[in-house]
Amino acid sequence: MAASDTLPPADDQRIVDLRAALEERYLSYALSTITQRALPDARDGLKPVHRRIIHAMRLLKLDPNQGYKKSARIVGDVIGKFHPHGDQSIYDALVRLAQDFALRYPLVDGQGNFGNIDGDSAAAMRYTESRMTDVATRLLEGITEDAIDFKPTYDGEDEEPVVLPSNFPNLLANGSTGIAVGMATSVPPHNLVELCNAALKLIFNPAATVDELIHQDLSSPLSADDLVRGPDFPTGGQLVETRSAIVNAYETGRGSFRLRAVWEKEEKGRGVYQIVVTQIPYGIQKSRLVEKIAELLLAKKLPLLKDVRDESADDIRLVLEPRAGTVDANILMEQLFRTTDLEVRFPLNLNVLDKGTVPRVMSLGDALRAWLDHRKIVLQRRTSHRLEQIANRLEVLEGYIIAYLNLDEVIRIIREEDEVKPMLMSTFSLTDNQAEAILNMRLRSLRKLEEMELRKEHSDLTDEKGRLELLLASDKRQWGEISKQVEALKKAYPMFDANGALHPLGGRRSMFGDMPSADHAEVTEAFIEREPITVVLSEKGWIRALKGHNAEVDEKGFKAGDRLKLSLNAQTTDKLLLLTTGGKVYTLGGDKLPGGRGQGEPVRIMVDIEEGQDILDLFLYRPGTKRIIASAAGYGFIVSEDEMIANTRKGKQILNVTAPDEAKLLVPLAGDRVAIIGQNRKLLVFPLAQLAEMGRGKGVRLQKYKDGGVSDLKTFYAADGLTWTDSSGRTYTKPMEELTDWSGDRATAGRQPPNGFPKNNKFVG
Repeated sequence: MAASDTLPPADDQRIVDLRAALEERYLSYALSTITQRALPDARDGLKPVHRRIIHAMRLLKLDPNQGYKKSARIVGDVIGKFHPHGDQSIYDALVRLAQDFALRYPLVDGQGNFGNIDGDSAAAMRYTESRMTDVATRLLEGITEDAIDFKPTYDGEDEEPVVLPSNFPNLLANGSTGIAVGMATSVPPHNLVELCNAALKLIFNPAATVDELIHQDLSSPLSADDLVRGPDFPTGGQLVETRSAIVNAYETGRGSFRLRAVWEKEEKGRGVYQIVVTQIPYGIQKSRLVEKIAELLLAKKLPLLKDVRDESADDIRLVLEPRAGTVDANILMEQLFRTTDLEVRFPLNLNVLDKGTVPRVMSLGDALRAWLDHRKIVLQRRTSHRLEQIANRLEVLEGYIIAYLNLDEVIRIIREEDEVKPMLMSTFSLTDNQAEAILNMRLRSLRKLEEMELRKEHSDLTDEKGRLELLLASDKRQWGEISKQVEALKKAYPMFDANGALHPLGGRRSMFGDMPSADHAEVTEAFIEREPITVVLSEKGWIRALKGHNAEVDEKGFKAGDRLKLSLNAQTTDKLLLLTTGGKVYTLGGDKLPGGRGQGEPVRIMVDIEEGQDILDLFLYRPGTKRIIASAAGYGFIVSEDEMIANTRKGKQILNVTAPDEAKLLVPLAGDRVAIIGQNRKLLVFPLAQLAEMGRGKGVRLQKYKDGGVSDLKTFYAADGLTWTDSSGRTYTKPMEELTDWSGDRATAGRQPPNGFPKNNKFVG
């Protein structure tokens, strides 16, 4: 048939639904990306490119005890036989399999430059050499024993494995990442000993929950019997997560793990120290990390840090010098954790191909069961294959025994008969295989045909056949055999070496740390350069910050008709609390205030003060300090400044007031008595204990009025007496013994104040 016969006529004008065509083609592309490129198989944890690389290395006989071969040779074989894609993409995949900082248990043993943790690329494939590691051979174990299925390669000239036998939980042990169409996967690496222990628990208790597969005490000393504690990254690092968060992530198959660098404090004497980082988070390039810290340092965004140096050789050693010996190391590191990749969140998205076909988000238990179920199928297939081999061998051995017992007759038939094979089969009732085996025997083998040896081999194989048949017939025996394989795997990569130290390959590298101990406010404050300022607030609500504490407030620095309301000394690291007549408190940062060159900015631009409310007071926030807040109508309560911190522009309602009532006073708490005087010039003294402490509310009545409201309030200690100052600056003190007439209970009216009390009804005239 000519080529033109397969094409539609030139004038063919078929109508095609564009949407349907695009959906069909895009779906085909998406499925190809998902199954052939991005998502690993849950059974062997490999993507097709990695599986083909390992298979090609097996065909090249690159076992761990054999010599190396050029990586270019391997890449060429992979392209030519199995994976018709770019050579660089295949070589990049091969390189990653050899990097001990990328893979927890490398599958390729590389010789030459395979890159480093600084982000330097590997040498070209013509310069590097490779062979398989012991882990890779475990993935291939039984591949020649009909353990798995093979499928035709892309050109139909060869075959490739659909999945590897995988006598190694590679999906969870080495992890995997990938981005497909509409989905992605991110599986962190784990410790093999912990995975084996969890797998054994599942074998003996198939109903075990994820919570039962997670170690109970994450901070306990390491043991060879530990269950899964969490990820175990090749580069170590410190995991800062609660057990409940880890269990939830493994139950749902989605979550993240907070991973920090490991650091220690090195004393240099005379109160000077430096911080040394010895492990960095997984997947972070060390050189880029140092560059980022240096950039932040030059931009003056790390005020507590003086210098950063990379003193790494074979091990990681990043040196951080604090600005001064008085700098708290924990606060400095918390600052760096917030701003740099010394802390990362590694995502968990256990989205993998279930049985190599269906994408599914699995839990930790599902992933382990997928591997164990695969191992059971492999065991059954290898057992059946071995039984076939035994049956064939027993058939041959029975023929050999017949030949040994009738050796002279066999020789005669071979020498004299024309049709030897049929004659042997008819004379001794042999099968075709038995006759063929006898005829293919070498003369030198005749001396070995001793009946005892033949019968011993026959007996051994018969016994083995019986054991294997029992194994195939019993589900319990099969799981027992798999548990032995898991135990052997656990012993091959132990947690500890013979001396009790962590094994260089099998020992856990990522340890668990406590949650951050540094105070959030202290860490936030550490980002701000500490400088003295004078905060100036005008009557009309304009605010600015002058540099220094001795700054003079010039009356000309206000707009026409405006004047100074208050000024106070502060630091750029301070927080300021602003109270309005509506009973709301707003928080201002000392470093966020406008400079003092101009007239400043209206406070209303910085926070959302409601219409009709005025600024009542502005003061420095001091943790733990308490105040009494009171309304004009004489209601109030004790409130802590910690409760007054507002995290948004909208502020925080503290005192509930309804117009025409409004907030009137906010007085520092320093004493055990309260003195309050109303606009009706009545003074009342009552115990502070009669006031409740609240975070928000209307409060209780402080003093009873027939008309007017509160004028002033202060607290004092009974032992010191009540003090006031008149308009002339003279100070009066009335001891508690002389205040009997004014002492009473809260919410009473009080009496006219003593002689000498200021006419303006204020404790300071």
